[in-house]
Amino acid sequence: MPRFIAFLVAGAIAALPAPALAQNDDGFEFWLNPSVSVDLDDNTGLEIETAQRLRDAGDGRVDTYFGRLWLNQKVAGNVTLSAAFERRINDGGRDETRLIQQLSTSHGILRTRLRVEQRFVDNADRMGLRLRPRLGVSVPLDDAAKWALKSDAELFVTLRSTSIDGDEGVTGLRSQLGVAYRISDRLSVSAAYLRQQDFEKGGTDTVGHAPLIGLEFSF
Repeated sequence: MPRFIAFLVAGAIAALPAPALAQNDDGFEFWLNPSVSVDLDDNTGLEIETAQRLRDAGDGRVDTYFGRLWLNQKVAGNVTLSAAFERRINDGGRDETRLIQQLSTSHGILRTRLRVEQRFVDNADRMGLRLRPRLGVSVPLDDAAKWALKSDAELFVTLRSTSIDGDEGVTGLRSQLGVAYRISDRLSVSAAYLRQQDFEKGGTDTVGHAPLIGLEFSF
């Protein structure tokens, strides 16, 4: 029964609805998310995370590529503090640098993450500040815990827009549902469906749908 309930929770998180009155402009995307990590000691690690987000240029979206360097510090058995430096390249758009601070926790099958971002967009009016709370589940699917069902939902809360007249408040929702497989102690892969909705005040929301392929390698 607990596992059945977990499946229901995972499905509910992934299927969080858009506002009922929103008009959506759907677009297809394809996301890759490979990363490499190394442990410095039992509680400290470095990670290089990259992403390639390929979009349909016909609907005004641009491809995005980024690299992040993470420093992760486990402060308790289920709590990790992290900080990152990111450089993001937007084809045909303005590039961006981000500083990120993050708190991650686990509680049984539940996963939480709270991320704070300082955004420096090239030629923007000012630094942007954004808060990203996320709630998810990770449910083992076999006794060896090699397979897992994963689902999460994440809000984008813009505290300070990078432009003086930009939108602030809750500006986006990202949800995903997928599976992960641990090939070995060093290598795991994942595949998920991701839905990204950007809320546009007084206009049409922008919605993207993407298969997301992840690859994690650790030394």
